Amino acid sequence: MTSAQPSALFSGLPTGASSGLAGFESATNYGMFAPAQTPAPIISRLNQETVRILKNSPEVKSRLANAGIETVGITPEQIAIAVKSEMARINKIIQASKIQGR
Repeated sequence: MTSAQPSALFSGLPTGASSGLAGFESATNYGMFAPAQTPAPIISRLNQETVRILKNSPEVKSRLANAGIETVGITPEQIAIAVKSEMARINKIIQASKIQGR
């Protein structure tokens, strides 16, 4: 399990960190994005409806679980923080590895 926290989908499977790889974490986050300048009420409504579906649709939850995806449903502010954090983490890896573009 590469996420920081154990997965409900794979109960009993230890995380990398708990298996001796201190600080190891690699997770994929999925999100919905809208064009810049989309009015806040539209973003809010899209988020509310998406979270409602993720929480209340057994078919959607089952299809995602079958693909190994745990549904969470977070706020637009939380996904923005997650994206910025992941970009900063990857940037550190790129700089430490001295990876350069063409």
